[in-house]
This record gives sequence, C-alpha cells and structure tokens, in this order.
Amino acid sequence: MGNCQATDAAAVVIHHPDGRIERLYWPTSAGEIMRSHPGHYVTLVTFYISRPSTHTSNAPSLPSPAGDAVRLTRVRLLRHKDILLVGQVYRLVTSQELTKAINARKQEKMRKDQAEQRQRPPHSTNVEEGGVQGEKNEKERQKNSRHWRPSLQSISEAGS
Repeated sequence: MGNCQATDAAAVVIHHPDGRIERLYWPTSAGEIMRSHPGHYVTLVTFYISRPSTHTSNAPSLPSPAGDAVRLTRVRLLRHKDILLVGQVYRLVTSQELTKAINARKQEKMRKDQAEQRQRPPHSTNVEEGGVQGEKNEKERQKNSRHWRPSLQSISEAGS
C-alpha cells in the first residue's frame, strides 16, 4: 500500500479561474501553459504566516483564525521561460485580472508616496534636491576647470 498524499505533492498544481484544478506530473514551462490557455498568465502562489511584532503600531490588525498569526498570500507573475516545478501551486489569471491588479498596485503606491510627502517637512525636499544638485554642479565645474597646462617649467633664454 502506498501513500496517496505523496502523489499529490509530486505534481504541478494549476488553479484555473473557473475553479478547476489541473495537475501535471512533470516540470513544464510557463510559456507552454500560456500557449495552451490563450489570454491567461501563470502566477506562483505562496502562502505564509505573519505574526505581528511586539511593538505594534496604531494601525488596525487583520482578523486571524489562528490567534495572532495572519495567513498572507503572495502572487508572483511568471515569465514564459520560467519552469513550473513539481510540488508548487500556480494560478492562471486572465489578462483583465492582471490589468486590474497592476492598476490597484499603482494606486496603492501613489497613495503611499503621497502620504510620505505629507509627513515630510516642506523644506526637507528642497534641501535634499539642492544637495544633490549642488554636488552635480560641483562635479561639472571640476570637469570644466581642467584646462591643459604645460607640465615643464619655462626656461629663460638669457644671453651667454
């Protein structure tokens, strides 16, 4: 008698957008999967447990079924040449889902940048930019001030 769980672990698991699960029992490239499913992209799905640090901020915490631990999912878009490995879980996403996720990430980044700018004192950005610009101007002056100068001392031609 064999262990049937070992068979499941020795497969490439692909979750389809319609909920169907496909298992492949050999490594394959993401490009092959994308060719067989036009309009879809392959993503690697990683689950991990995050525990809040002892010095928490005032931000609200996510509810978690396992006490203080929070289960998070990380999704990474794969390139055509990436190999899908046995034992990993992958998900097919449509191009519409991908576009929506990219736009959401851009908006989140913009909100974060705007919040950081609001927290900075107004004069600190000018000082930083001026410091960098000042360094660039100094380097430019050093380049331009390098004129050719003779390296030998002049010899006077006094009559003998």
